[in-house]
Amino acid sequence: VAMALATIVGLSLGALGSGGSIITTPLLIYIAHIPAENAVGMSLVIVGATSLVGALLHFRRKNVAIKPGLLFALTGMVGSFIGSAGTHLISKRILLLLFSGIMLIVAVRMWRGVAAHRKSKALGILPCLLAGFGVGLLTGFLGVGGGFLIVPALVFFAGLDSRIAAGTSLLVITFNCATGLLGQLRFVRIDWSLLAGFLAFAIGGMLVGTALCRRL
Repeated sequence: VAMALATIVGLSLGALGSGGSIITTPLLIYIAHIPAENAVGMSLVIVGATSLVGALLHFRRKNVAIKPGLLFALTGMVGSFIGSAGTHLISKRILLLLFSGIMLIVAVRMWRGVAAHRKSKALGILPCLLAGFGVGLLTGFLGVGGGFLIVPALVFFAGLDSRIAAGTSLLVITFNCATGLLGQLRFVRIDWSLLAGFLAFAIGGMLVGTALCRRL
């Protein structure tokens, strides 16, 4: 059941450029019954690998802005590696409370809608670097890819429209998840055989989500 539901992870990432890890971590903890600290590392693999596939698909459709993506990823990778150490310094209860808090913030932001989003007229290099670092910290710490923050930040600070921001977000998530995983591997062991099944379903969802993005 958990593997089948992983399809939704890829579907969300492919169509929206966000929402993957918000689904993945609870899925691993509450349905697959994986310990929270291990679920963070596994989430980074699933979301990172799925985002890589999605980024390549979006790149072929010219939906990826390389310069803003690299600006976010540059500081995001540093933040992600630093954040990965924090996961294992707090209790499971606090970790899940923090994750729940992030989910509530995302819910409120989406409930209010995106009508107020206004694109910037020029690429803001410093805001992109600062936002990238903040998102990276969250990625390494909670296993959250941060697409729900990256997409609006790319609109606000880089002047991208939502479709290109979604594709660019996947590029950033891929880099952040890679360095976050390197940090997490210092503390946890990952069941790679179990992970392979999750990845297969998530990537299947990504293919559908990327195709769906063109129609939304």
